[in-house]
Amino acid sequence: MKFLTRLYLALIFLGITIAAGFSQNTINERDNTSPTTSLPMPIPLPLPYHLDPNSKIKAPNSASVPAIRFLSSTDFFPFNYRNSSGRLVGYNIDLSNEICALLDISCTMQAWPWEQIQSALKDNQGDALIAGLAITNESANQFDFSNIYLMLPARFIIQKSNKNLFDANNLENKKIAVIANSAHAKYLSKYFISIEQVVFDSELEALKSLQAGETFAYFGDGMRASFWLNENINCCEFAGEAYFSSTYFGEGMSIAFPLEREAVRKAINYSLAQLKRNGKLDELYLRWFPISFY
Repeated sequence: MKFLTRLYLALIFLGITIAAGFSQNTINERDNTSPTTSLPMPIPLPLPYHLDPNSKIKAPNSASVPAIRFLSSTDFFPFNYRNSSGRLVGYNIDLSNEICALLDISCTMQAWPWEQIQSALKDNQGDALIAGLAITNESANQFDFSNIYLMLPARFIIQKSNKNLFDANNLENKKIAVIANSAHAKYLSKYFISIEQVVFDSELEALKSLQAGETFAYFGDGMRASFWLNENINCCEFAGEAYFSSTYFGEGMSIAFPLEREAVRKAINYSLAQLKRNGKLDELYLRWFPISFY
């Protein structure tokens, strides 16, 4: 993830406090509070399904992974950030907690500045980095990665009053708000050539144009938009399907390891599959993303 994206997430949701997680030093103290919303859950609720709960990954030998030292950062809402009490919380932090509980091992969590965190992992300051490091050709040459546990799709958003008018296969000449020069704008240019793109410098400006009725729909990052929808539930909603593309929107969320940490990588991949099987991974998704962006 680029630094500006991380900073943007921290700023756009300033003031939203989600008190969930555990102490920044150890992964043994659990805080059971979680985000709340008055929005009723749709049934059935679309859930991420990137991990096969029936995979044949063998249970790790406890002697080979007696503990895991996690590294994370504090600037990536809602995955890893400090709440109003200064506690390191977020989806990634809770996921780390569940991994260690399932493996029944002791774990620690260290918070590092984003610009130093890759060097810290290389220098053996930790065994696993869970902070949203993007999988690229460059990072793949330096680190190993776990299986993908969450992808961040693109979504259309429309006004609720236009729900019956939306057809993703018939958007000819419709004004679609999108961030200028973004991956989402490029995706629209390739796959929705008949629309009229209305570009904006920021996501909030684009969403305000939708809210004001100046554009028919907004196309952008579904995860970020879900939090805006939570604050504007009477206005707008997701429309159509979720769009996944590793080329345009990245490979998804994964945990990074030093190249020689094969035992830790296998243990975490096993844990992710088991957490999908026992429902804990879905529980985490619903806790942190009450409006599903899938």
